[in-house]
Amino acid sequence: MKIKALLLTLGMFSVFSSFAATELRYGVEAEYPPFESKNAAGELEGFDIELGKAICEAAALKCSWVETSFDALIPGLVAKKFDAINSAMNITEQRRKSIDFTQPIYRIPSQLVGKSGDGMEATPEGLKGKTIGVLQGSIQETFAKEHWEKSGVTVVSYKDQNMAWADLLNGRIDASLVMSAAGQAGFLSKPQGKGFGFIGKPVADDTILGSGIGFGLRQGDDATKAQLNTAIDKVRADGTITKLAAKYFPGIDVSVK
Repeated sequence: MKIKALLLTLGMFSVFSSFAATELRYGVEAEYPPFESKNAAGELEGFDIELGKAICEAAALKCSWVETSFDALIPGLVAKKFDAINSAMNITEQRRKSIDFTQPIYRIPSQLVGKSGDGMEATPEGLKGKTIGVLQGSIQETFAKEHWEKSGVTVVSYKDQNMAWADLLNGRIDASLVMSAAGQAGFLSKPQGKGFGFIGKPVADDTILGSGIGFGLRQGDDATKAQLNTAIDKVRADGTITKLAAKYFPGIDVSVK
């Protein structure tokens, strides 16, 4: 009470009490089902949307979403257009140069999707002369350019994943590298995905692909980071993450190793 009285005297209590946020604006790219997309009514839905709501509830936060393209998420966060990135963004050292992250919340492997039985392999040799589609600004784009493009593979970047699926169907690209859950729910499980499948095993490179998916935060925003990390611990402990994963990613282990 003495500290509070002193702060009031100095005119600082309002600043002190504002450190714990009561509202949070999420930045999201809404064209990446089952993580985030829009339903027929134009409402946001998906794993990350439900996860974001659950974490807001656990943190006693009022939350809203700001939509933008995936490659504009980090610039938008830095420019304070929103307070946290909630859009299936993997935590990588490259991204840490620009922003901070919460603790990892879940992890999804990345796999190549292409025509079944065409003999392709998810290796530089197996993809030589092929054209691979990736989401612009994604770790899949970074991986494909680092591991495949140098070996004669053409890498085409798209503003949203639905554009890549359209070009896969019309033959403009031979395959697309995506998070496996997005490939399954966003394409393979739909009628248009008939005749397509995963090519090989998940790709691997922890330096590029990261340590898991978390919420992106502005560097130095330690108060929000602490607040969200505490809420993440709560939704992990009460089984919310496991339940949402079973709903949206059946059969995929999303645990952070």
